[in-house]
Amino acid sequence: MGISDIPILSMLRTRLEWSQARQRVLSENVANADTPGFHARDLTPLKFEEPAMLAPRNVPGVTLARTDGGHIAGIPSPGDGDFRSRPHPGYSVRPTGNAVNLEQEMMKVAANQIDYQAVTTLYSRSLGLIKTAVGKR
Repeated sequence: MGISDIPILSMLRTRLEWSQARQRVLSENVANADTPGFHARDLTPLKFEEPAMLAPRNVPGVTLARTDGGHIAGIPSPGDGDFRSRPHPGYSVRPTGNAVNLEQEMMKVAANQIDYQAVTTLYSRSLGLIKTAVGKR
């Protein structure tokens, strides 16, 4: 039995991947705050009641994607395309058609960071409990 077969660790890892994907979407919203016609987006919240969310997922391998031989290849995000995006309801639309509220987006970024840190702490403590149970601590 591998670590990825333990349901709580699988759910925590899924939550971490969701937080990473949400951070990417929120940072795109902030980056495009002055882009005409841009509308803010957000991810739908996770629901762990679905059986597919409880099943362990395979971790994707690292792929090399470089435009030049001298470039260092990046690591792909594990959550790319796994989570559904939803349009964010606009609070106010400027004359250029932009509907991004920076204050609201920064509050979401801060909340997402707090959630990520909490899940990271839970994950590391769960691994610590497993190490203690196995006798490696």
